[in-house]
Amino acid sequence: MSGPNRLTGSSGPSTEACKLGPLDRVPPGEGKAFEIGGRRVAVFRTRGGELYATQAACPHKGGPLADGVVGGGTVICPLHAYKYDLKSGQPLGNGCPALQTYRVELGADGEMLFFTEPG
Repeated sequence: MSGPNRLTGSSGPSTEACKLGPLDRVPPGEGKAFEIGGRRVAVFRTRGGELYATQAACPHKGGPLADGVVGGGTVICPLHAYKYDLKSGQPLGNGCPALQTYRVELGADGEMLFFTEPG
């Protein structure tokens, strides 16, 4: 994994992004944990090909969300089955705090790009 790269949008200020490697590092329907600038995050790839990024630890008991079950735009924590919406980070059917979400997308070169500003 390389360090941060400065990416400039055509209509806005520079946004710092980190290259996470090729898309196949995260298999469809799964998640993978990364450490970026001392921050642990989980990147998820749905079976439909969408990418999402959240904090790596479940706010309930710190479960590893990247190891959770991914489906229907949600992740289920592997420790206690707490469910969260991947896009918004909102808890579904539990009273836990929302997950911190981040922007992640596929670059023109096929590399996943993680944007360091919260989503």
